[in-house]
Amino acid sequence: MIQAIQLILSLSFLVLIHELGHFTFARIFKVRVEKFYMFFNPWMSLVRMKKFDGKWHVKFFAKNEDEEWDQHPDSTEWGIGWLPFGGYCAIGGMVDETHTTEDLGKEVQPWEFRSKPAWQRMLIILGGIMVNFLGALVIYWMLLWQYGKDTMPISVYQDGFYYPEYFVNEGFQQQDKILTINGEEPREMGDILWKIIIDDKRDVQVLRGSDTVNITISDDFINHYFTINKDAAPENLLTPWIPSVLDTVHADFPAMRAGLQAGDRIVSVGGVLTPSYTQMVQQLKKHPCDSVTIAYFRGEVLDSVRVFLNDECKLGVQARMDFQPVHTSYSFFRALPAGVKFGSNVLAKYVRQFRVIFTNANAAQSVGGFGTIGSMFPSQWSWQAFWSMTAFLSIILAFMNFLPIPALDGGYVLFLLWEMITRRKPSDRFLEIANKIGFWLLLAILILANLNDIKRFFF
Repeated sequence: MIQAIQLILSLSFLVLIHELGHFTFARIFKVRVEKFYMFFNPWMSLVRMKKFDGKWHVKFFAKNEDEEWDQHPDSTEWGIGWLPFGGYCAIGGMVDETHTTEDLGKEVQPWEFRSKPAWQRMLIILGGIMVNFLGALVIYWMLLWQYGKDTMPISVYQDGFYYPEYFVNEGFQQQDKILTINGEEPREMGDILWKIIIDDKRDVQVLRGSDTVNITISDDFINHYFTINKDAAPENLLTPWIPSVLDTVHADFPAMRAGLQAGDRIVSVGGVLTPSYTQMVQQLKKHPCDSVTIAYFRGEVLDSVRVFLNDECKLGVQARMDFQPVHTSYSFFRALPAGVKFGSNVLAKYVRQFRVIFTNANAAQSVGGFGTIGSMFPSQWSWQAFWSMTAFLSIILAFMNFLPIPALDGGYVLFLLWEMITRRKPSDRFLEIANKIGFWLLLAILILANLNDIKRFFF
């Protein structure tokens, strides 16, 4: 529920500022904005507001048609719809999802979008994208100023990494320490998969004990990665090697009921050796609603205990980790360039990641819908996490809207560029047909993304 609330609030905020970007430039160039709505409102609206005759008029749970209100078209109608999937800004004289060619008069009016020069129409269209991107930079600026930044240099992982099977098949061994990838030293753990999967770098040098070993990753690795990681299960991801030494034993969980204590080192689960915490978790998952024997060292004494697990297979423990993040604090003014750089890097990485998704069939299967986005928010409320995720989504929204697909802002930009270059304006009928095609294309992508979520959830 907390994740769902965060998702709705975040997307509502982003849609609001996006449409305000369009609204602001439209009003600067004296273009009439007929309606401004948070959420969609087919047939009726939760709230309708409009100012005319010198005062505000408000209606709740009202039908969209109103002859009295329609007599004041020069005033913007503000409202909240009942379908929480976005929002819109209905700009007068513009062919979009709110207007067809039949809605436009034969004579072009000076307050209409279509009457303005191309450069003004371009700024009105780009207003939403600019506000989303600049809004993300401002959020990152404020986050760095308020919370600073925690980084985990790769040097802190003194015990190396736990490698899932598809890494082992490439020649990696457990606890290998990655030194370089194509001659470049990764700064953080996230850089490892990024360089291999997104940047397609294959030559990895690792430290194995006291020996330096070179590994060349195969061409099939990326396909294996996206095939195996459709559900992003922890055992399929690259993680630090964490010894299975207990740091915390939570009350009312199987571990405490079985008598396990902080400091115990678990060596096997069900007779299978588990030297790392990740391996221990993997073995526990094989015994839902079952009892399993856990062997452990307490000091120098080897002992074992029988533990009954529920359907979630959670023992109720946390491992002891000896690595700590490096914290960097920022003043108000130092946080500004750092936030701009951080946000620009996020955009650059997302663009490169987008390229992989559209050039790899297995990668496309990893695309998710609202369920995937919602799961990226924490299950407990955190303002830092909420705004960080909102900034990330704002950058995604800006980039996606810039794609040259009809019905998106980028589609309008493409047609405006064509007009500026050729001096020939596309007809309103052409724009209407292109928007319909773009709309159905976007709907198909949305359905595909959410079907992927459903498949991951049930299968």
